[in-house]
Amino acid sequence: MAEMRYRRLGKSGLKVSELSFGSWVTFHKQIDLATSMALMHQAYEAGVNFYDNAEAYASGESERLMGEALRQLGWPRSSYIVSTKVYWGGKLPTQKGLSKKHIRDACDNGLRRLQVDYLDLYFCHRPDHETPLEETVRAMGELVQQGKVLHWGTSEWETDQIAEAHGIARELGLAPPTMEQPQYNLFERTKVERDYARLYDSIGLGTTIWSPLASGILAGKYQDGVPEGSRMSLAGMEWLRAELESSEGRRRVAMTSELALLARELGASVAQLAIAWCLLNPRVSTVILGATNTRQLAENLGALDVLPKLSPQVVERIEAIVESKPRPRPTY
Repeated sequence: MAEMRYRRLGKSGLKVSELSFGSWVTFHKQIDLATSMALMHQAYEAGVNFYDNAEAYASGESERLMGEALRQLGWPRSSYIVSTKVYWGGKLPTQKGLSKKHIRDACDNGLRRLQVDYLDLYFCHRPDHETPLEETVRAMGELVQQGKVLHWGTSEWETDQIAEAHGIARELGLAPPTMEQPQYNLFERTKVERDYARLYDSIGLGTTIWSPLASGILAGKYQDGVPEGSRMSLAGMEWLRAELESSEGRRRVAMTSELALLARELGASVAQLAIAWCLLNPRVSTVILGATNTRQLAENLGALDVLPKLSPQVVERIEAIVESKPRPRPTY
């Protein structure tokens, strides 16, 4: 496998591996501690240094499982980056959203479950329209001042919300948001390629993108329906299955079949092609991978070998497959 490379997280000094490893859906729901440790060790040995989590994943059990894995693996704390996210922490009014109380409680809970003294990255998992933005910015900035968090950011926020939060932080003399975690793949591109364009240079926004395989569609998993044990077969993932079974979902499955033929010409899997395509965008700081077994993770890490094969001619063929209407590609 090609050697892992590292990119700056926006304009910060933090270097994140081009491919990272996340726990959404898989930890606790699909895999146990032994498998979690095996996958994290495999990723670490391949050069992955960023491990992503959230309080909402398995209602905190994902954080707990990753924390125990980190404890048993015994890596030097200086050698890895760990994150969590705040928004959905429980059913009570004080256990959700981005109030100062919930942000602080969720941070302390995350530190305890992950068994670390500080979070490298802490994300506001969604915007909270019921909490004043200044309250959220103050809470996150104070966690940075206290040393509990090194960098804070957002996930699936709108451009103006991020810009406003950055402005408030500067006015208050607090740390501004460093990174955003949006969905980005061959099918979902608007936020990363268009909406956030003015933020990359103006505030130095970094991106830690999720779902590079469009929840498994771009892995070719759903060509013949929804297999048992797959993400879209799980309880709580009905919304994903509904998207798959929509007319747009069926169109995406058909496009994946065409992309698989192109990938085969390159000696690659369609998953490797899709992940490597995400890395072509220099505005992507890191691509978060998910996996339930070592074979799957090895395949996804192999995207690094495919990246040099994505010539302008190959990219043009990819675009011809996924674009129903021609549109100008962003200039990187």
